[in-house]
Amino acid sequence: MKKLLYIISTALAVSVTGFHASAQQDEQMSLYMYNPLYYNPAYAGSRNSLNISMLGRFQWVGFKGAPMTQWLSVHSPVKGQTLGLGAHLVNDRIGARRRTAAFFDISAGIRLNKKGHRLAFGLSAGVDISQYNFTDLAVTDPDDPYYGTTFNSVKPNFGAGIYYYGERFYLGVSSPRVLESRKDVNATELKLIRRHFFVTGGYVFRLNSVWDFKPSTLVKITPYAPLTFDLNASFMAYKKYWIGLMYRYNEAMGVNASALIGKVFTLGYAFDFPLNGLRGQQYGTHEVVLQFDISRYKNSGKVYSPRYF
Repeated sequence: MKKLLYIISTALAVSVTGFHASAQQDEQMSLYMYNPLYYNPAYAGSRNSLNISMLGRFQWVGFKGAPMTQWLSVHSPVKGQTLGLGAHLVNDRIGARRRTAAFFDISAGIRLNKKGHRLAFGLSAGVDISQYNFTDLAVTDPDDPYYGTTFNSVKPNFGAGIYYYGERFYLGVSSPRVLESRKDVNATELKLIRRHFFVTGGYVFRLNSVWDFKPSTLVKITPYAPLTFDLNASFMAYKKYWIGLMYRYNEAMGVNASALIGKVFTLGYAFDFPLNGLRGQQYGTHEVVLQFDISRYKNSGKVYSPRYF
């Protein structure tokens, strides 16, 4: 356990060095609160159940070359809540780039107090497979060095994160892809993978016997690029139904809702509409998530407590 914690701490230290100018590159998700494993490997096993999540995002519907993302993850605790194991797959398309990624996740957690607060350290490792086809682009300058270029990229990578949580709160800091990579295309440097940092947090306030209120945030940090963030305010009724509003800084606003179906299924939906220059050029962004939570500690397979995070 101590050796694993040392490896993860070293990975986090490496991730905060070597900043380079860049822009946002990792996939955008409005229902990030249902998919923390993509951003932070320390989340693996934290739900105290076998969790399977599937997400589809269809961005800027009606806009040619608009981003589309599919996401699948599986994770579960092992040895109680001491260790967590997981894996996630991502398929993403935006403009000239097609990306597929597969990563394995491991976390190690320690209990901090009698209230059940825990601190977990996570590490992920996998591969990014990308295809770039710049012949798909409509350009105004036919002498652009990228125009007409097609190439593939296969890059191993790793991520690291810290996740502090309890029954009604969470706080995480992570870098899902630590290693940067670049390629010379027609004597011009193209950055294929840029290092990003994410800060996530949320808290659940009990309003009364029926309603709970959960504000949450996702802050996206790219060195030498503008800071961006999502704010989400959700209300939960009867421990089963969520409805919320989302604001993405200078980009979009949206609504989202989800429902616990039976004891193990959660279905969620989000709709975003832009606040920038894309207004009037597309029909918004749709996102759907489906989750399965299967308890590993009860023979009946029921999940007995509400899943806030």
